[in-house]
Amino acid sequence: MATLHDDVNRLGRLLGRVVQEQEGAAFFALLEDVRTQTKALREAGLDTAPLQARLASVSLAEAEGLVRAFSLYFQLVNLAEDHERLRRVAEAPGPRRQGLEDALRQLAARGLSADAAEALVAGVELGLTFTAHPTEMRRRTVREHLAAVARELGTLATPASEERITAHVEALWGTLELERVEPTVRDEVVGGLGYVAVIASVLPALERELRAAFRRVFGRETALELPLALCSWIGGDRDGNPNVTAEVTRETFGYHAASARTLLRAAITEAYASLSQHAVRLARVPPELAGPPEPWRAALFLLHEELGGDGPVEPAPRLAAIERTLHASGQHRSAECFALPLRVTARALGVHFVSLDIREHSAVTGAAVAELFRRAGRGGYAEADEPTRRAWLRAELATRRPMLAVGEVGSEALLAVLEPLHAARDAMAAAGSRAFGRYVTSMSEEVSDLLEVLVLGREVGVRVLPVPLFETREDLARAPEVLREVLALPEYRAHLGDDVQEVMIGYSDSNKDAGFFAAHWSLHQAQRRVAEVCRAAGVRYRFFHGRGTSIGRGGGPMVRGLLGQPPGTIGAGLRITEQGEALADKYSHPERARRNLEQALYGLLVAAAAEPEPLPDAWVEALDRAAEASVRAYRSLVEDAEFLPFFEAVTPINEIARLRIASRPVRRPGAATLQNLRAIPWVMAWTQNRANLPGWYGLDTALAALGEPLARELYLRAPLFRAMLDNAQLSLATSDAGIFRAYLGLAPEGSALGARILEARERTERLVADVLVAPLLAGEPALARSIALRNPYVEPIHRLQVELLRRARARALAGEPVDAELERALLLSIHGIAAGVRNAG
Repeated sequence: MATLHDDVNRLGRLLGRVVQEQEGAAFFALLEDVRTQTKALREAGLDTAPLQARLASVSLAEAEGLVRAFSLYFQLVNLAEDHERLRRVAEAPGPRRQGLEDALRQLAARGLSADAAEALVAGVELGLTFTAHPTEMRRRTVREHLAAVARELGTLATPASEERITAHVEALWGTLELERVEPTVRDEVVGGLGYVAVIASVLPALERELRAAFRRVFGRETALELPLALCSWIGGDRDGNPNVTAEVTRETFGYHAASARTLLRAAITEAYASLSQHAVRLARVPPELAGPPEPWRAALFLLHEELGGDGPVEPAPRLAAIERTLHASGQHRSAECFALPLRVTARALGVHFVSLDIREHSAVTGAAVAELFRRAGRGGYAEADEPTRRAWLRAELATRRPMLAVGEVGSEALLAVLEPLHAARDAMAAAGSRAFGRYVTSMSEEVSDLLEVLVLGREVGVRVLPVPLFETREDLARAPEVLREVLALPEYRAHLGDDVQEVMIGYSDSNKDAGFFAAHWSLHQAQRRVAEVCRAAGVRYRFFHGRGTSIGRGGGPMVRGLLGQPPGTIGAGLRITEQGEALADKYSHPERARRNLEQALYGLLVAAAAEPEPLPDAWVEALDRAAEASVRAYRSLVEDAEFLPFFEAVTPINEIARLRIASRPVRRPGAATLQNLRAIPWVMAWTQNRANLPGWYGLDTALAALGEPLARELYLRAPLFRAMLDNAQLSLATSDAGIFRAYLGLAPEGSALGARILEARERTERLVADVLVAPLLAGEPALARSIALRNPYVEPIHRLQVELLRRARARALAGEPVDAELERALLLSIHGIAAGVRNAG
């Protein structure tokens, strides 16, 4: 049986064969020379700095070729590693580890009865929210080639599969890897939601597995449905992206509806071919189906035709009826194999596909409401203090009048806020209430930020459920009080009704604001206290986690993150952002999609079963002190007068800003400062130079403040601390001091910040190892081995990027433009490093 080592070796050999055929012996010799020299130096524990001088002499064409070769190698290796993980899970005896049966067995072990477990599953929901961020740089064509290779890996040892894979690699080598023009929001909608069909294809099997697992664990049947919802921000996330216009949002709703109908019609066509039972052959025909000779085909044909139009239709109840009547007629296998998949798909997608959220900055919604008041004859809202604003908003919500007169048109800024809500209203009328999700308000700071959303919704005539997004450390600290005050208002409670109050907490900006340790602790405290507020108010709640793919943005293994949630805070479930390169990595292949979904549901169910467990006061006080010390250490670095020029020199942040990666600018409007830099490119830049600073900086100060004995006790007994420290050790293990030193060669002369960061990294690694009583990743040898095996192949891309940055900056300094070839090689290096470390931002 083939091993991962076998697969990687085969893929490496066939890539080498293609490169040699296409580029010639001289280039292949250069590639092998760089590869073997890097590997020899690292294996001997020697300084790899001589590589920099070696690569400084290569031509631009050779540099681009080397970057492409190493990058494609990593993309193939990534597929092999994913395949190996799935293979190990499939071959392991007993219930799948971190699968649905494993989750239910853990619920039973905690003493939950069948009824209690059923109620728990039915009472929670995992909302996967697709977002567009500049971390997925590959063209869809490239992703499709890679998906085709992934499908062949199970039979890679056969000549036929090897030939097909080689053909795809050959095509990839001749393909432009990256977009030639800046992607539009429409491109991001189509690309980001292309994985929904794959997810939909595995949901029926997962729901069958949930019911079968329940039967095996609890000994009785259940009608449980998968606690999963699909949502999106792509095309609705307006915060800081001027390209997400009202027209784009309206078009996105239209794309959703068309996609849902197309997918459902294809699934109905497939089921129609199988449900060929004729009335004369059936012992029992349910009365509601009497008449047509092929009753189920007749019902499916009618639904198929209705979905071909644009009128309102609710497929899920009708497909559930088909499934039910098949069972009633004794056609149990047909119900399970042909009707259940249709019903599950229709319930998940409806005719809306995914629920589209709208996100807007609180300053923008506040300005829009101020204009509405002004046009209604009451100026001064914008200048009013918070109590006055609340009073005005509450009084306005007590009325039913519109604030704009009939026929009156507001300013362009006001229409930009109201028109997306008009689009949401129309989408719900056409595709049902789930077409529009929630209204997320960035930088929520006050109760008025939520009440303003209600006023805007009333003006348009659409019911809007506001989701406050608390991002900075200060806002997270205020979040419980904001929720307590808003939930005490009768106007707000009447609007919320029995719905779930969602509260979004942002990992990215809190980390950039306060550093790794303090952000984690602030998020934990905010979540625990907000949950207490909601429970005391008798309100169902759900946290929405704005996680990225990197440790610095709340990333890391999803199961670890879910199990590290404060006990007793799951409430009505969780929503989690899925973005960038993670979408392709998780959902481009059915087996990978199924595995990621079952692990996510496992984490949700096990975490939801945890009872509230207050932390000891002594722990809280110690963690508060440690967080304060960590913030001071972190801010003393990023607020240093030399820091911004240093950051711009030792990372490719300015190059990332100029390159066509996404529709969204890397900075918010205004001068180029650290404050208006978005968190995604901030983390992405530190990933590129392997400092990984957002994933650990300040932790050493926090651990020193805690002291080793208490830190060790917290690691053993506090899930939040264990998850945080495990993520930190992963971030540290994937950082590389030698590679970071190469980037320090680009730093301003005389800067001491590089040495300061390296000293902090060494100190942090030592303190973390002391707490673990083991070297980093000692408990995850396969991951440690993977990092060690990757480093000799990713280092040349880093070294080439340093050289390309040096060349590009020298041209800029001389007033010469950076030509297209150099720009392309730079972007390819960013892409290659992301593939090599399996992380972008």
